[in-house]
Amino acid sequence: MNYIVKASSSSKNNASIHFKQAEFNFGITPESDELLANPAELFLGSFSACILKNVERFSTLMNFEYSRAELTVSAKRLEKPPRMDEIQYELKIYSQDSSLNIDLLKKNIEKFGTIFNTVKSSCSVVGTIQKIAE
Repeated sequence: MNYIVKASSSSKNNASIHFKQAEFNFGITPESDELLANPAELFLGSFSACILKNVERFSTLMNFEYSRAELTVSAKRLEKPPRMDEIQYELKIYSQDSSLNIDLLKKNIEKFGTIFNTVKSSCSVVGTIQKIAE
């Protein structure tokens, strides 16, 4: 599989990423720090999207139902060299389904996620998954 995205920016302004029929604006100036996502947050957003996509994917493959999933991701950034050093995630799956195997879901997410595997090859990734009955 191959992927293509296009991005553009204006000097002393903001930037955007264009992919398929979507556009996502992000900040590149100090003035936009509080308003728009920065590149580190986009990186963590991609990691989050990978996990949530795999929750949906494995709900079919593992034959379980869920009403929603919530994910919190936090990261520690090192200064020299500037990079992400440690990523932690907490995934909550809201489900009444007794067939939901949390341990197997976690194993599958951590084994078959494209972005997940790319990230864990360069930094520490630790996470938990919790089933919450509604």
